[in-house]
Amino acid sequence: MLAVRARLIVLASGAGTLLQALLDAQTDPAYPAEVVAVLSDRPDAAALGRAGRHGVPVDVVALPDFADREAWDRELGEKAAAHRPDLVVLAGFMKILSREFLHRFPGQVINTHPGLLPAFPGAHAVRDALNAGVSVTGASVIWVDEGIDTGEVIAHVEVSLLAADDEDSLHERIKVVEREMLVRVIAELVGEQNYSTSNPGA
Repeated sequence: MLAVRARLIVLASGAGTLLQALLDAQTDPAYPAEVVAVLSDRPDAAALGRAGRHGVPVDVVALPDFADREAWDRELGEKAAAHRPDLVVLAGFMKILSREFLHRFPGQVINTHPGLLPAFPGAHAVRDALNAGVSVTGASVIWVDEGIDTGEVIAHVEVSLLAADDEDSLHERIKVVEREMLVRVIAELVGEQNYSTSNPGA
């Protein structure tokens, strides 16, 4: 049977290493999802270049271009909806999505986080874990809700702290497992929804 891949839209604000993991994964014909568009709030985001090199359509919805946050959010929702996503993946996207956006894509928006949620939510999870003196941190994938990193946890992967770790070295090791986890979790979520029939024995 022909594959029916799940349609992913990735929202990214920065370097796009999580996006790159998905772009690499989808080169395998058996991977049950594909990135059909990348949206960013920053025209200089390196993620846009990564998408372009893979022939993935990109669009920039920059907050300063709009009269207010509500107008920006509506446009972001319109741009996303135009690509008919099965999942909306936040991959280093540094803006909070509104209730209206989330209601437009119910049960379809996931996010990664460099910490073992609910511990250390927010933008400085790696630094906060170091400052707390924990021996183990990691990464999470969650369903996005209206709070900040408060959604239901889909998956965790642990990373042990090393004596020599600083914020940069720890974050780099977390990013490795975060990328692997995102690729795996999306495949599992897609499989549960039967988007793909290309590899039923996998």
